Amino acid sequence: MESTRNIAARAGRWSAQHRKKAILGWLAFVIVAVVIGGSVGTQTLSDADYGIGESGRADRAIADHSPEKEDESVLVQSQNGAGNRDQEFRQVVGTVVSRLEATKHVRKVESPYAADNPGKLSEDGKSALVTFELPGENAEDKVDPALNAVSNLDKQETGFRIEEFGGASADKALSDAFEKDFQKAEVTSLPITLIILIVAFGALLAAFVPLLLAITAVAAAISLLGPISQIWPVDENISSVVLLIGLAVGVDYSLFYLRREREERARGRSEKAALEAAAATSGRAVLVSGFTVIAAMAGMYLGGAATFVSFATGTILVVAISVVGSLTVLPAILSKLGDRVNKGRVPFLKPEKRTGEPRAWSWVLDRVLKRPVVSILAAGAVLVTLAIPVFHIHTADSGVDGLPRSLAVMQTYDRMQAAFPGEQFTADIVVEGKNLDRAQIQSAAQEMRQIARDSNQFNEPVTVDTSPDGQVATIEVPIAGTGTDETSLDAVKALRQDVVPQILPNVHGGEVVGVGGFTAGSVDFNELMASHIWYVFAFVFAVAFMLLLVTFRSIVIPIKAILLNVLSVAAAMGIVTYVFQDGHFEDFLNFDSTGAITSWFPLMLFVILFGLSMDYHVFI
Repeated sequence: MESTRNIAARAGRWSAQHRKKAILGWLAFVIVAVVIGGSVGTQTLSDADYGIGESGRADRAIADHSPEKEDESVLVQSQNGAGNRDQEFRQVVGTVVSRLEATKHVRKVESPYAADNPGKLSEDGKSALVTFELPGENAEDKVDPALNAVSNLDKQETGFRIEEFGGASADKALSDAFEKDFQKAEVTSLPITLIILIVAFGALLAAFVPLLLAITAVAAAISLLGPISQIWPVDENISSVVLLIGLAVGVDYSLFYLRREREERARGRSEKAALEAAAATSGRAVLVSGFTVIAAMAGMYLGGAATFVSFATGTILVVAISVVGSLTVLPAILSKLGDRVNKGRVPFLKPEKRTGEPRAWSWVLDRVLKRPVVSILAAGAVLVTLAIPVFHIHTADSGVDGLPRSLAVMQTYDRMQAAFPGEQFTADIVVEGKNLDRAQIQSAAQEMRQIARDSNQFNEPVTVDTSPDGQVATIEVPIAGTGTDETSLDAVKALRQDVVPQILPNVHGGEVVGVGGFTAGSVDFNELMASHIWYVFAFVFAVAFMLLLVTFRSIVIPIKAILLNVLSVAAAMGIVTYVFQDGHFEDFLNFDSTGAITSWFPLMLFVILFGLSMDYHVFI
């Protein structure tokens, strides 16, 4: 009798008795959430918000004292043999400069032939860089006029390649590509999910119920992130993560609830009794599972980075909404449909009479239970084998190396890197103070130029940029490598540990804030992940253990669940390492391995897989 008095059972009973209120209330909630979210909009994290550690402090100092801007470069490359100091080449560059100066939003256009703009002519004599700035926030929304001008020049000037690359143009190209990929995911994931549900239930209507509940929960969660983001900005990829988690848990919770209700009906219970049994058992499992998943996702709050905080908030929100929907509106829908939920039978998926489910599942289960020891050893051996590659996992920020070379903007980047090694990646020595000695900064920059000439870790030109208020000076040092490989990472470490103390042992009128830039951010992020991931592990294990211990009053169940989940995560991570780090199946999957796994991925995989797989331990 205790099971029929739990919260889930009472919620299911109320929902079945007040179907109209439950269904209309849920629809009203989703509609209001969508309207509010659409009217408020979503505030995303700025570049400065992503910063962590020393690089974060340096980047914020620049952002606090300088107006928002994005640097862009135009590559002018000879294809007819003309050298970059020939008159023909100079004329083409002059045309590019004058056209850009007349282009909307473009400012501070600099010719490679200007005395104060050294290092913009390639050593091989075939290329030159014209640089300019785009002002303000959201520069990617202002880059189109420049891109159009450059594209027209490329068509006009035969014998020359003229292409643009920079922060704004790359962001725009990548945002467009990611948006298309997200649309593909939406288009493909929903039909695939529906097919799986049809196979699981053998009936069309029964398959649609979990999918519709999951979709409405995702829509509400994404919309409610709008007002939340006005206080705590979110990562621009939060919608993709919420869709991923929302579909998973929303479908799971509805599936198990519906599965139990159908099973009780197959055993001869009345529609009302079957629904009450499902509410008391599967409903309670949904509640416990929801808390467990939320606990796992909350582990991301300990990740130490703003992007993890936003992912934690988004995933916790969609899981909570899915739990509420499963406990309230789902029983009302099932009560309304009754046995009509089995309409739309698929002929070749005829369910077994005893359980109300297709025979394939019971066939597998019967054989596993018949030989449990053999099943444990076989499954364990497979998982351990799959997990072996984890022992040589290497994490790194893949940066541009991980981006598809099918994008035209990345092909342009590669050509720029070949002509001007290190041009696109600099380590920025940031100095801040109200009375900076500019002569000392210029002297330090000159000393840095000499170090760069004698070193294989740094390149030229070394330049100095000063904020409009004169309170921040940045010495920009091009570094060797790709920006994310060991060569670049070692260059940043050498700059921090040896070079900066040498050229700026003290600062007149200020202090060295630190070394910033993209590569420095990669170094800091890798160090953050290496230290914080253990806090996440400890938190998730401890909370999951306590939740399961209190729920089931057994010490064996939580230990079993945690151990099996760890093995599952290790196996999944092993497959990822074997394929994407080691480069197996590159041709089949159409990707190029960078020799590393993205730094944030192990933590994300752990909390998501641990949280979702805990569902099944609770339900079983």
